[in-house]
Amino acid sequence: MKDDKLTQADRIGRALLEGDHITPLDALRRFGCLRLGARVYDLRRHGLPIERRMVERDGKHYAEYRLGGAS
Repeated sequence: MKDDKLTQADRIGRALLEGDHITPLDALRRFGCLRLGARVYDLRRHGLPIERRMVERDGKHYAEYRLGGAS
């Protein structure tokens, strides 16, 4: 399937399967996705074992998502 036919969730899922770690800012820049948590919820419902880790950088806290078992 061509990338332009994939949903945001499809493209985010593909990136996670390729080993990427994704933050909300990454999702906005790469996929035009403003609601990463909602897309992660959708992907989990389809069976992807996605883990969330809270990260602090420059005094700001945000979530980083990755596939379970990845390092």
